[in-house]
Amino acid sequence: MANTKTITIEQTGSPQRRPWIQRQTLVGLGLNKIGRRATVPDTPATRGMIAKMQHIVRVVDEA
Repeated sequence: MANTKTITIEQTGSPQRRPWIQRQTLVGLGLNKIGRRATVPDTPATRGMIAKMQHIVRVVDEA
């Protein structure tokens, strides 16, 4: 299997009072509660999701 780069992200904000599409983006990133962390592949699609949600998530580690 090829070595794929990953990113660890952490949810820092609440999805309450946010549009439905932003809630679904959090679910797509594997997050659902403040303080949770998820490791996702470093792809352009994932980077775009993180860019759209930069007010709710932060990048913890890029490996």
